[in-house]
Amino acid sequence: MGTGLNVTQKLIKSHLVDGKMEPGEEIGIKIDQTLTQDATGTMVMLELEAMGLDKAKTEVSCQYVDHNLLQTDNKNPDDHLFLKSAAERFGIWYSRPGNGVSHPVHTEHFAQPGKTLAGSDSHTPASGCMGMFAIGSGGLDVAFAIAGEPLYLKMPKVLGVKLTGKMPNWVSAKDVVLEMLRRYDVKGARGFVLEYYGPGLKELDTMDRHVIANMGTEMGATTSVFPSDDEVKRFMRQNARENEWSELVADDDATYDAHEEIVLDDLIPLIALPSSPGNVVPVSEVEGDEIYQSYIGSSANPGFRDFWIASEIVKCRRVADDVSFDINPTSRQIIENMVRSGVMLHLVQSGGRIHQAGCNGCIGMGQAPATGRNSLRTVPRNFPDRSGTKEDSVFLCSPETAAASALTGKITDPRKLTELYGIDWPDYREPEDYIINKEMLVAPPENGVKKELVKGPNISSMPDFDQPTDFEVPVLLKMGDNISTDEILKAGAEVLPFRSNIPEISKFSFIVVDDSFYDRAVETKEEYGGHVVVAGDNYAQGSSREHAAIAPRYLGQQAVIAKSYARIGWQNLANFGIVPLEFADEADYDAIEQGDILKVEKLQDQLKAGKEVTVQNVTKSSTFKALHTLSGRQLDALLEGGVINAYKRKKGIA
Repeated sequence: MGTGLNVTQKLIKSHLVDGKMEPGEEIGIKIDQTLTQDATGTMVMLELEAMGLDKAKTEVSCQYVDHNLLQTDNKNPDDHLFLKSAAERFGIWYSRPGNGVSHPVHTEHFAQPGKTLAGSDSHTPASGCMGMFAIGSGGLDVAFAIAGEPLYLKMPKVLGVKLTGKMPNWVSAKDVVLEMLRRYDVKGARGFVLEYYGPGLKELDTMDRHVIANMGTEMGATTSVFPSDDEVKRFMRQNARENEWSELVADDDATYDAHEEIVLDDLIPLIALPSSPGNVVPVSEVEGDEIYQSYIGSSANPGFRDFWIASEIVKCRRVADDVSFDINPTSRQIIENMVRSGVMLHLVQSGGRIHQAGCNGCIGMGQAPATGRNSLRTVPRNFPDRSGTKEDSVFLCSPETAAASALTGKITDPRKLTELYGIDWPDYREPEDYIINKEMLVAPPENGVKKELVKGPNISSMPDFDQPTDFEVPVLLKMGDNISTDEILKAGAEVLPFRSNIPEISKFSFIVVDDSFYDRAVETKEEYGGHVVVAGDNYAQGSSREHAAIAPRYLGQQAVIAKSYARIGWQNLANFGIVPLEFADEADYDAIEQGDILKVEKLQDQLKAGKEVTVQNVTKSSTFKALHTLSGRQLDALLEGGVINAYKRKKGIA
């Protein structure tokens, strides 16, 4: 057995400040960089205010405006002004609206091999393409990282994914990660870092790796990691940052906790069916189904090549009459290169609808598909209602599949393009003279300023939360497996403008699951003092959106009892004083019905005494055992009503 380290272990070891590198043990790591975006960053900035922070303690912190770009009223532009003022106040870079999606922009201009990155967006692992340990977290965890505190997590195992062979024509990086999703579904990689290595890496450029690292999140992975090799050096040279490059590769005798291999030669075009990223089949199985929309772009396919390949497919052709061909550029820099190279011209002439650089339709901010019609998208996830259309039918696929289908008006295997249109496989080459644009990245003031925060009328301060206490409350909702944060706290243009107003955004809690939830929660809070919810496996998967914990907490949520949790969602519950319990016996899940009254006595004493809590089902005249897996540090904070309360006590802040 070798004693060498893999890339993941090297990154963690060089940043370890607390705990031991033993899988499952809690560790604390130093964070070099942070990333916040506007759908989550507003809360982070309000949390920094509540914590009394003076200036960011990180090497680099960046606040992006990419999610909430629609300005249909005052709310979003007011928040943009607030975020700019907060960036100046706390010493943080500010990426202006329209500059692009946080992940590719960060990769282009800030991501650095050997560094750690914590981001209040679940797709932050995209920067793992650069040889970073980049991890998505709840906003409060990122706020603490900005304040110089360690980021705590359970030491993950490392799944080594060996890539061999050569990529076939008409297959690309999206098909690699869809193949991983076909094998692991949406929860099969929980507790693991996915580390890619092997001779097949030479088939993937840095932004191809970005695609794969981005969507490791959809498998429940802690993060995804690639080595920093000559390809990363080339990418950094292209972006005038070669001086920041350093090599970071696994030792020759490195080992992994688990193993996987993908033979690239064997890959075929794949597609994820509605409504889960893990519902993956060959494109050929669903060929011929008519489509309404074909959507190119997003953090999951953000590179210049992704737009170039689509433009080559549709060049000198028109997309089908009934297809909305939506082009979602991912950065201002990408747009400039698309314009100069002719890529934009080909897309426009084909009938493409060009949107501003941002997250846009991926988060339900525009570009919603028609009811009952199929939408093919190169976005990372397709949870129900995320697109902005309640009865949506969203498929996830590669740019090749999306562009081919736009031409035919039906789901089409791109390998058929030669037969259908005489289109030969376009052989991509990187532009020699690549435009670099940093003009919309606003640096923090050099000397620091005591900037007054600019708060519009929709911005409210963080609510105060009391310590958890004994409860006797109803099960307000019983849910199944894989409930996503998009279902707990709806995304989209109607909801996200209230992200800095907890009383208002709480009205959308669980609306996707049960549109009566809010009214019932208000009534239950008045009558019982709160409620609990019950769920199956992998509760709170998907987005890092901590509103999915804060809003239910505001409505009186005392605890969640689930079979299991997604990592970030579980952490967010604890951060805000909601007790995350797990069934000791899954049969007890079956015995509970929505509306049952559950009672816990001496809650704090039970939590302090061990990992087991006795729960009484008053309605059924029965009891059952529930477990918690919180560390001592987490438990101390939970018992004070959340991490902010614990931090303020520690710092002596009233």
